[in-house]
Amino acid sequence: MLIEGQNITVKKETGLILDNVSLQIDEKDFLTIVGPNGAGKTMLLKCLVGVLTPGSGRVTHKPGLTIGYMPQNLLIDPVLPLSVRRFLSLNLAIEADFLTEIIDETNIPHLLDRQMHNLSSGEIQRVMLARALARDPDLLILDEPAQNLDISGQLEFYKLLEKIYHNRQKAILMVSHDLHLVMASTKKVVCLYHHVCCSGAPQAITRDPEFISIFGDDLSKMMAVYPHEHDHDHFNGDSH
Repeated sequence: MLIEGQNITVKKETGLILDNVSLQIDEKDFLTIVGPNGAGKTMLLKCLVGVLTPGSGRVTHKPGLTIGYMPQNLLIDPVLPLSVRRFLSLNLAIEADFLTEIIDETNIPHLLDRQMHNLSSGEIQRVMLARALARDPDLLILDEPAQNLDISGQLEFYKLLEKIYHNRQKAILMVSHDLHLVMASTKKVVCLYHHVCCSGAPQAITRDPEFISIFGDDLSKMMAVYPHEHDHDHFNGDSH
């Protein structure tokens, strides 16, 4: 077990954001949290990482757990000179050889001397992924990593992520709304709409009535025939 969230509940002025949510991330997991906008996905990540303390429930980390976190957005001051090379090593103690390995793996050697504020959306995502990997984390957490990319950019990013997963065999926890694109990569899916609606292997959840009620029957049918190469196993968390 890397992270376990038990009965996480978060309330705000607007109402209940997370209602009794439980899930567990184990070594070598590739787990994707899906759900509509406003479902509490980012809030759940913040609780799991430890940035936010839930109103009730608890989060347990494996002792010594290291997390590489890739946020939704990165705000760069265009007035502040910050090269990619500097950004990757900022506040990190990292071996030069390992950093070079990460740079090559994420295909960004040609970007090292570029200024961060001059990068395209796809380039920024690869640089942010490289920085998250630079900690050599036990768990890589990504919040909507491809939301600012076009379709080809999304496909390229998820292909890179799947390659990293297979090469490094480190756990990945991702939030995404690109359901049809993450299907071929992720091993487990948790469908969140303030509570855990359903969970399990990607193709299994497409037949779940709660998934269909949230995302619609047409999307469910489309995803059910999407190629998926991994063996299926069910997520051992609360199903409701």
